[in-house]
Amino acid sequence: MRAFWEWYNRHYLANLIVSSGIFLLQIIHLYWLTGYVVEKLFGWHILVIPESSPLYAIPDYLEFPTLISVSLLYINQLRIRLHWRPLLYLILLNTQYIHIFWVTDELVVKTFAEQSLFTWTSWVAWVAIAIDYLEVPVIIDTLRQVWNERGTIVAKLRGQDSPELAPAAE
Repeated sequence: MRAFWEWYNRHYLANLIVSSGIFLLQIIHLYWLTGYVVEKLFGWHILVIPESSPLYAIPDYLEFPTLISVSLLYINQLRIRLHWRPLLYLILLNTQYIHIFWVTDELVVKTFAEQSLFTWTSWVAWVAIAIDYLEVPVIIDTLRQVWNERGTIVAKLRGQDSPELAPAAE
């Protein structure tokens, strides 16, 4: 495992950027979910892209790689320093497995289509919706981490992280 974590830390910024980037795609799913719930609750159609668009499937196909890559970010932080924040985000993030394996989006849609929004069985759907929204603080935190590393990221992109890669002085 030591070799893996050494590699991971050598490529930390790339891992952070890629993980945050694919995690941002979950916003597409949350947008669809919000549109669906708002329409069922209030009758307002807020989805600009039709509900049947394959665009909404992209985050579902990337959900496992996203959960794994972002979990690795927080596991690495916990390895370096045990702190409550990465532990909390790791827990919030990994509750998604409950939603993926227990109460799927299809079940949520089917439940709302066939029943009132506030029946006993629809409460399970509301739990799944709440679990989906637990990603939001984690998304914000990964974006915060990218923002905090922006100077280092820009320097690496410009080749200023090592003297031999730095541009010649004018």
